[in-house]
Amino acid sequence: MKSKDILIIEDDKAITRVLELEFKHEGYTYDIAMDGKNGLEKFQSGHYGLILLDLMLPEISGMEVCRKVRKVSSIPVIMLTARRDITDKVIGLDLGADDYVTKPFEMEELLARIRAGLRRSKTGAGELKLLELADLSINVLTREVIKQGDPIELTKTEYDLLEYLLQNKGLVLTRDQIIEHVWGYDFFGDSNILDVYIRYLRNKMDYPYKTKLIHTVRGVGYTLKE
Repeated sequence: MKSKDILIIEDDKAITRVLELEFKHEGYTYDIAMDGKNGLEKFQSGHYGLILLDLMLPEISGMEVCRKVRKVSSIPVIMLTARRDITDKVIGLDLGADDYVTKPFEMEELLARIRAGLRRSKTGAGELKLLELADLSINVLTREVIKQGDPIELTKTEYDLLEYLLQNKGLVLTRDQIIEHVWGYDFFGDSNILDVYIRYLRNKMDYPYKTKLIHTVRGVGYTLKE
C-alpha cells in the first residue's frame, strides 16, 4: 500500500469534510476512518506519517486506539477532542499522544501542529540517534532509556520531559520553558504537574542509582547534569 501523509480517525462528518478540503488544498494525502476499530485496521494495513485521532469514537475509544498504536509504533499522534478536562489531556499524553487540540480549533493552528508532526516523522525515519550523559542514554528513535545498563520504563510524558532535559544538559531550564515544551504553550493546568513528573523521573532513574542527574535550581527550574 502506498504511504500517505495522514490517517484521520474522526466520526464527525462535518469535521472530516472540512479536514478533507483543507488537506487537499495543502497537498496532503490521507485516509479517513469513522470509528476506532476501522482506524486501527487502516493503521495496521497502511503506512502513514501522522495520525489525527478523535478522543470520543464509536467501537473503540481514541484513548484505546492511541494505546494500541503506541505498542507498535512511534508515529506522531495528534488528539482531537471537544472535552476540555485537563485530566483527559494528561491521560492522552501519557498514553502516547504527541499533541492535543481542543474543538473548536483554529485550522491554521492545527495545520501548524500537523506540519511539526510530519517533520518529526520524516526526521525519525533516518539514522540512529543517541543522547547521553554519564551512565544515562536515550535512543530518540526507539525511545529506549538505559541507566547503568538497566532499561528504564517511562510513560510518554516522563520520556518527553527527560529527553528535553537531556537535549539541554548542563543548561538551567525555567519552569515555563519546560511546561511549554512538554505540555504545550496552551497548557492551563496546575504548574505543580511539573514537580509531580520530576518526582516520577527521580523515583525511576535517580534514587535507585548512585549517580544523581536531575537537579533543582530553586526559584528557576531544573537542569540535568553530573
